[in-house]
Amino acid sequence: MARFYAEIQGNRGSASRMGTPNSGIEGHIRGWDVGVKVYGSVIGYVDSGKLQTDDEFQVVVTSGSNGRLSSYSIGTVKLIDGKPTFVQTEDEANRTVLEV
Repeated sequence: MARFYAEIQGNRGSASRMGTPNSGIEGHIRGWDVGVKVYGSVIGYVDSGKLQTDDEFQVVVTSGSNGRLSSYSIGTVKLIDGKPTFVQTEDEANRTVLEV
């Protein structure tokens, strides 16, 4: 059974893909000079002596199809206290780039 599910819509209709806990899932949506890539994965941790798993999505800024510049992470979406939450990457250089 799929843990992850992705959908996309373009001029040729829609497409969907599934991912498992082992494969994860990723997608790259981009224009010529800018884009965003999202990686979905399962993270494991121990809580009260039991192994727990949660979904986590890393969000990465890219330079689109031309690929002139380096990509960098802007943050992660994960559950915190039962709520989907965006946690910004704690990299001062990335924050400066994002504020421009």
